[in-house]
Amino acid sequence: MAWIVTKYLLTAAVVVLVSELAKRSDRLGGLIAALPMVTVLALIWLYLENQPQAKIANHAWYTFWYVIPTLPMFLAFPALLPRLGFWLTLVACVILTIVCFAGFAALVRRFGIELL
Repeated sequence: MAWIVTKYLLTAAVVVLVSELAKRSDRLGGLIAALPMVTVLALIWLYLENQPQAKIANHAWYTFWYVIPTLPMFLAFPALLPRLGFWLTLVACVILTIVCFAGFAALVRRFGIELL
């Protein structure tokens, strides 16, 4: 139980750090948020929990493919925010990401990469 609490606390600390840095500097907050810290933490947790190397490698492999269709959201969000407000922009970006992901999954399936 202590291990799970430690994982939660460290992972939550990363999110808090990013949000606090973003309050002070848009650029620094964006830079830190763009670093794959959640993925790195997940890889560390998997390793420390003695998961097989294949499972750890697969996590990194699929993370790469899942990141690509999320990128348009980061362009759409600042463009939509002044027009729609925060909550509608957030919903629109979630929908955009789902659509991009579905299209991307169909595209890469042609190359033998199964994301769904």
